[in-house]
Amino acid sequence: MTETPSYDDLLDFAGKTVVITGAATGIGRAVAEAFAAKNARVALLDRDAAVSGVAASLGSGHIAHVVDVTDERGVGQVVEAVTQAFGRIDILINNAGIGPLAPAESYATADWDRTLTVNLKGAFLMARAVAPGMLERRSGRIVNMASQAAIIGIEGHVAYCASKAGIVGMTNCMALEWGPRGVTVNALSPTVVETELGLSGWAGEKGERARAAIPTRRFAKPWEIAASVLYLASGAAAMVNGANLKIDGGYTIA
Repeated sequence: MTETPSYDDLLDFAGKTVVITGAATGIGRAVAEAFAAKNARVALLDRDAAVSGVAASLGSGHIAHVVDVTDERGVGQVVEAVTQAFGRIDILINNAGIGPLAPAESYATADWDRTLTVNLKGAFLMARAVAPGMLERRSGRIVNMASQAAIIGIEGHVAYCASKAGIVGMTNCMALEWGPRGVTVNALSPTVVETELGLSGWAGEKGERARAAIPTRRFAKPWEIAASVLYLASGAAAMVNGANLKIDGGYTIA
């Protein structure tokens, strides 16, 4: 019978290197702050140069890189740079995403292409780039940010829904292929989150109607998403693989 590990140790990330995309603001920043508070070495990635200031605000030992996750060459270079700086990458959080909205019948092809490229291809490129090192060590965690939009239709979100459903499908395939080799891959599907971007898109009466449709009658807090990411990336979730953890207050129950 295996001895039960220390629960403090299961949720401690000392010595672990975490890469987070879309880390300059919102959920990504909250996730970076959470990992830094739990003693991880954090590499913050974003196309916004403000990510450097965010990394500095976390204290010493953390780094930032400005990169577009849709740039295959850039992704490869930044993964190599983080590996050189920290020795390895233990955890990847694929958080970068966009969500232009419009009715399906008038949705611009350019917006469709950009949304699928950033949200889905970008996550694939990042996961593929970090996988060789993780698989060689037979140890790693990948958490892909999906959405309740992966599970249900949301008016005006045709490309966003498609991209996030793709994230769940990609997660399942990677989990199946890489789980036997020591790397778990999971997804996380929040409802609307109270970030500046989230609240701007769900303001006023629209936001009130949306809250009323959620059984808990509210939106999610950024720290709640970050805490769930910590769990999926931790030793406590070693047996969780191919899951899509819904943090939606019960919105997708029906």
